[in-house]
Order: sequence, then C-alpha cells, then structure tokens
Amino acid sequence: MLDNNMQIQLKAYLEKLTKPVELVATLDDSVKSSEVRQLLIEIAELSEKVSFFENNELSVRKPSFLITNPGLATGPRFAGAPLGHEFTSLVLALLQTGGHPSKETQELLDQIRYLDGKFHFETYYSLTCHNCPDVVQALNLMSILNPNITHTAIDGGVFQDEIKERNIMGVPTIFLNGEHFGQGRMSLGEIVGKIDTGASDKLVEKLNNRPIYDVLVVGSGPAGAAAAVYAARKGIRTGLMGERFGGQILDTVDIENYISVPKTEGAKLATALKSHVDDYDVDIIDLQSAQKLVPASEPGMPHQIETVSGAVLRSRSIIIATGARWRNMNVPGEDQYRTRGVTYCPHCDGPLFKGKHVAVIGGGNSGVEAAIDLAGVVKHVTLLEFAPELKADSVLQDKLRSLPNVDVIMNAQTTEVLGDGQKVIGLAYQDRVSSSIHKLALEGIFVQIGLLPNTNWLDGTVARNRIGEIEIDVKCETSVKGIFAAGDCTTVPYKQIIIATGEGAKASLSAFDHLIRT
Repeated sequence: MLDNNMQIQLKAYLEKLTKPVELVATLDDSVKSSEVRQLLIEIAELSEKVSFFENNELSVRKPSFLITNPGLATGPRFAGAPLGHEFTSLVLALLQTGGHPSKETQELLDQIRYLDGKFHFETYYSLTCHNCPDVVQALNLMSILNPNITHTAIDGGVFQDEIKERNIMGVPTIFLNGEHFGQGRMSLGEIVGKIDTGASDKLVEKLNNRPIYDVLVVGSGPAGAAAAVYAARKGIRTGLMGERFGGQILDTVDIENYISVPKTEGAKLATALKSHVDDYDVDIIDLQSAQKLVPASEPGMPHQIETVSGAVLRSRSIIIATGARWRNMNVPGEDQYRTRGVTYCPHCDGPLFKGKHVAVIGGGNSGVEAAIDLAGVVKHVTLLEFAPELKADSVLQDKLRSLPNVDVIMNAQTTEVLGDGQKVIGLAYQDRVSSSIHKLALEGIFVQIGLLPNTNWLDGTVARNRIGEIEIDVKCETSVKGIFAAGDCTTVPYKQIIIATGEGAKASLSAFDHLIRT
C-alpha cells in the first residue's frame, strides 16, 4: 500500500511517539478490507510503539479501524483506507494519539477537554478532496482530547450506499449524533464554537476590551497576511481578523504561478502565510467576520469594525482585505439544491458523481479545467458557456475538445436548476441566438463563473464600483481617509495571489505613512 518513500517518511514521524498506539480493525472478506489490513500491517511494522489487532465482532462499518491507546476504546476511527489527501490526517491521528502535542492554542485545547455532553461525529470525505482534511483532522483531535467525543471519517467512495441513503452530494459532510451538522471546510475553532454556545459571549467580551489598534486588517487571505506582516515590522499595534486564515486560496488546489515557488497547493500556502504572520507581534482574531464599518466621526477618533458576533474593534487605520467569493448563477433552484447536486468544487465533489451526467457552467479557465478533470471521473460532461466562444486558454480548449465524453454548448444562458425535491435532476437553459428553451437531464451542476467581492457589509461607507469592488487610488486608499483596501475586493485588475500580496504590502505601507503624518 505504501511505497518506499512514504514508508521512510512515516517511520521518521512515528519516532516522535511517546506512548503506545493500537490499531484495532473491524474487517470482512472484501477487497477493501484486504487493503486496510495491508495498510495497517505496514504501519505497525514501522514502529515498536504501534500494534495491530483485528476485532471483527464489533457492529461498526467494515472496513474500519480505531486508533487508540492500550486499555482504551476511544479515539478517531477511519472507515476505508485514508490515502490520497487523507493520508496526512492518518499520520496526525497516529502522532496525536501517541502523545505528540497539537499546535493548536492551549486555550482551545482546554475548551475541547471540558466540553460537556456526548458528541458522535461522522464525516464523509473523498480521497481527492482538499477541503476534507481540515475537518477530519479537527474532529480526530477532538476525539483524542475528550473521551465523550467520537469521530468516524468515512470514505464516500467505499460506502456508496450511505452516500445515497443520506443524499450526500458534496464533501466534507458532517453529521452530529445522526443529524446533519455542517458541510464544507470548517476549522477546529468553528466546530468547537458551534457546539460550545456559551463561549461566544465570553469571546465578544474579550474582543470589546481590546485596546485601540494602530492598524486593523480585516480579512486573513494573502492580501491580509501581507498587510499584517508589513505593519508589524513597523513596530505598531497590529490586529488581523478573518473568518478563516488563508481565505479563498484554501479552495485552490495547485498553484504554479507564485514566483519563487514553482508549485504548491492552496492549503500549504495558507499554512506558510500563517507561519510567517506568527513570527511577528500580530493579534490574530480568527473566526470573526465584519458586519459594519463605522468611520471615525472626527479627526483623531478611531474607526470601528462591528463583527457579526456583536463585538466592536477600534483602530486608527483599517485595511480591508476581505477578498471575493464564487459567483452564483442566481437562477431558480440554485439555492434549494446547493450541496444536493449544485456544487462549486470539482476536486472535492467530483468523485461523488462517478458514472453520472453532470454540467459545468462557465467557459473560462476554471470551467474548462473543471470539465477536463470531471471527464476522467463522470460518465458525461456538458459545458455551457454564456458567450459565443470559450474564454479559456487555447491549450485547455484543445484538451477539452479532444475528450470523447464532453459536449460544449455556446450561447447558453442557464435559466433554472431542476430537481425532484431532494436532488438535482437537470437544468434548463435558453439559446441566446434562437431564444428557444432546452432541458438537460443531469445529476450534478458545477458552477464556475467567476468571483464577486465580499463587500456588501460596506454599504454607505467607502466608494465601490457597479460590481461592488472597493475603489482605491495608487496607494490603496479608499474614499475615506485612514481606510485602505487591498486584493480581490478592490478595483485592482487581475485577481491573482501574487498581486494580492503585493497590494497588501502597499496598503500597509500607506497606512503607516498615514499614521506618522496624522
């Protein structure tokens, strides 16, 4: 199961174990069980601290295995062989069960240990999903820290009957005590905050007591991270608040145009950005989103950011770096069938549509790349483009047209997502030349039609253009003195990671210049 390089790397990691670990498998005679058995035998052979046992009498999914300590029956469980993107989750589960400390804050770890109640989590993932590991790793850690918390990470490709029975059409999908809990990427803090309801009031009180910042950066993507580093290097009081560190790059798989880094992945770059910010004296405020900007009422007074949670943060200057989000089709049925056939991530959700008919909406690079990727998994792909021609690079178009199971329809305006009340069964589109209406029978729709800036919360404050982008000058200053903006939420052309980081640095230098002059 593991090649020589993976065995060497895993052996080195397992040397960090400080206490014994048991792998207790529940298997049957299936091919998948044989794969899991072989994987666990290979792992156990790499360390004297790891033991492998079978207990096939348990009434749990087969194949599955528990990672625990001798004498215990608690800890994370995997149903299926966690390879692909989930191999890292397996390694971390082994290390943390074996006593290797987590890098999470002690405050958050203690909050998990003292959670009251019984919590049984189930997470459905796919091996190609780059969003799933964050959720799996967070819930695994919770099950290691608190014996009242259990977690089973389930490979949706192995347990297709459950995927169908529970009508799961997107991953990661999380169930808590048998009820739907959440879908999509969630951090450890988000999950804990959702079940520990009393913690939010305490957090608001703490945030309200924060001293006034010199620079408060709103948004923790590439632009926000760069702005925070540049501000902190000036020795001024710097705050950085955001919903999830890394922002939109967490939803990006391969990155090959970030200069000096030939190739990386979105999650890895987000980790690198966080590590860099952590090197400086930056007050990081995670899991918070801005609800309202209140500009200073008079010179010398601080600007204010009101958060969705109810907290108020004050700062002498503000840098808005809230990025952008996927654009919706805004047609009937889209919201109703979101995560039930309407999806925005071909890498995450593509395997759930194996052998099915799907559509991709959008003929830019993202749409054509999605269609190419999906063509290797699904039975048939129909790509619909609004314009009379595709906008993707010619090399991508050539590849697309070479695929036998892909159709391309131009001048197609999607008018409705069709469903049976439970899931997508098709879509309707209008031919923009003849005005005729057509219907396609489908089981999945992948929307890839660009981005919209996350600036709705700024109504009535800074100037924005017709599509909501914040208008900035050459120094990233907005229409309000002392308030700056950077990255994909602004009018700067070309929405690229490297441009966003440069703009974040520029905005921070401009904010510092503003502070020393006022």
